[in-house]
Amino acid sequence: MTTTSVGTLLRAWRERRGISQLELAGRADSSARHISFVETGRSRPSEDMVLRLADRLDVPVRERNALLLAAGYAPRYAHTPLDAPEMAALREGLERLLTAYEPYPALVVDGTYTVVAANRGIAMLLDGLAEHLLAPPLNAMRITLHPEGLAPRIRNLGQWRAHLLAQMDRQIALARSAALRALYEEVAAYPVDHPGTDRFPAEEGGAGADDAVSAIALPLRIEHDGQLLSFVSSIATFNTPMDVTVAELAIETLLPADPATAKYLRSLGP
Repeated sequence: MTTTSVGTLLRAWRERRGISQLELAGRADSSARHISFVETGRSRPSEDMVLRLADRLDVPVRERNALLLAAGYAPRYAHTPLDAPEMAALREGLERLLTAYEPYPALVVDGTYTVVAANRGIAMLLDGLAEHLLAPPLNAMRITLHPEGLAPRIRNLGQWRAHLLAQMDRQIALARSAALRALYEEVAAYPVDHPGTDRFPAEEGGAGADDAVSAIALPLRIEHDGQLLSFVSSIATFNTPMDVTVAELAIETLLPADPATAKYLRSLGP
């Protein structure tokens, strides 16, 4: 079995970030000569140096463990299942956050877009979808882009699909995830009508008239029970995570992009 050296991995991350050995040395309080020796295998970096370089290169937590292993050190970051007892406080906090955001939709996904928690706003949007898409584990990308999922309800499917695929492509470039690559290839192959244009013209007034929002962020325009809704998506991650599971969680909230959408959601009640 061939094992990739820590120097080769660090060089790949440095080149991915588009910085020189000299620039990295300055960031890590080292020298370009030492960085060169580490990358070529002439010098074995200390555990502290591996972690410092990983930090300066903004390497994902999961990949920091891989760097440590390649350098001959034990992994530093745990990978605790979300349903473990020690994650109880985190789970409770996420549930309270999602509930507090109602009636607006919000959900939590992991590094491969598996839905680990969602509120009633999300449940409302998913009402009536194909049963096989709603069987656990739910996957946010699959539900959104599948022809039997939300895709037929998304008015600006071409724009939203391109946005999601570009988002996944950026993540694949940052993480060596075979599962994420397989998901990308699956959803990118789904058939779609008129992928480059808005599927329906914007109506006069209501959610179709969100030009002000469109100027600053791409809205998600989606139909629900005959009503055209418009949302702006926001994604939050944890700051300074020390666990792989926590590092890969993302909280997505859908903010109403116009008064009509906000009013409609509030009218649905608890």
